Amino acid sequence: MLVNTVQNSGFALSLTLFAGLSTGIGSLLGLSTRRSSNTFLTLSLGFSTGAMIYVSLVEILPKARLALQPILGNSLGYGATVIAFFAGVAFCALIDHLLPAHDSSVIFKLQSREENSQTVLGRKRLWRMGLFSAVAIAIHNFPEGLATFLGALNNPKLGVSIAVAIAIHNIPEGLAVSAPIYFATGSRSKAFWYSFLSGLAEPIGGLVGYFLFRSFPNQLVFGLVFAAVAGVMLYISFDELLPAAKEYGEHQHAIWSLIAGMAVMALSLVLLA
Repeated sequence: MLVNTVQNSGFALSLTLFAGLSTGIGSLLGLSTRRSSNTFLTLSLGFSTGAMIYVSLVEILPKARLALQPILGNSLGYGATVIAFFAGVAFCALIDHLLPAHDSSVIFKLQSREENSQTVLGRKRLWRMGLFSAVAIAIHNFPEGLATFLGALNNPKLGVSIAVAIAIHNIPEGLAVSAPIYFATGSRSKAFWYSFLSGLAEPIGGLVGYFLFRSFPNQLVFGLVFAAVAGVMLYISFDELLPAAKEYGEHQHAIWSLIAGMAVMALSLVLLA
């Protein structure tokens, strides 16, 4: 397995770059259109949620356990997998607790009411919201980059699936940064570059994963980090993706698109097995 991981490093890093820079796509969409499609956003986020949940629980977590059990034994290996999984959940929860919240639902309302944006919130508050959103999204993108890198390091086809799911998730995040900054400053270039730069934390997370496994190329580290990544992905799915999918559209659209995302991910794993 470790021989393959070294060979896959370049491809894995390129996937983290693709996933991270999709925030720029969201920024461009926000700056080029006067109205956002909430239905399309709901379906996309729901689909991404289902794909992330399925791959974290069915593919990544079992592979972490299989890497740890031959080293630690069945019982201790299983226990270490569970502990690392919830450590990943706790890591993301701590980030959420320390960071200021960004209300992207307000941004989408503003996107459809551009002419009233300055009177709804005011320029200073919009500028502050955009900067906080950029910082929060950049920090959130770091573990997502690590998750994408590790998935591709173990299995390039799995990495592509994770990268696409995260890229879909990052598009509205790019809009969440660019919209308030554009409304506050009137500068399209500032709005785009702040959004674009927030996505660069994704490949930085991938680089951290790369140097981690160059320094500690063994199955124990791989299993523990892989289990933690599964926890990170699950937390992101339930804390960010699913609530956003339900907020921007009808509840049933979010749930059925989530199921569709799980089904497509399951089918792709079966076909590529």
